[in-house]
Amino acid sequence: MLKNPITGLNKVFESRIRLGVMSVLMVNEEINFNDLKQMLQVTDGNLATHLVNLEENGFIKVHKGFIGKKTNTTYVITKAGEKAFAEHITALENMIKGVK
Repeated sequence: MLKNPITGLNKVFESRIRLGVMSVLMVNEEINFNDLKQMLQVTDGNLATHLVNLEENGFIKVHKGFIGKKTNTTYVITKAGEKAFAEHITALENMIKGVK
């Protein structure tokens, strides 16, 4: 019987940017838009599109607020996001082990 090496991968995380966002949020309690944009080296519009996708899938939560008169948008990973991303990473690791 043939084995499927890509079992368990999540299509939402196929994008380099969404993979990056999730990786950053797994190791940071929260992060603001500008810091995330700088870390991932992407444009405002590109990052915003990917963040909406992750939010719509229930993987991140958005908190909008103000610091003085300036808007401050921060992002945190949800429990569902942590679980889905951990499963995706495990699937990637299993795929890599299967190739060796």
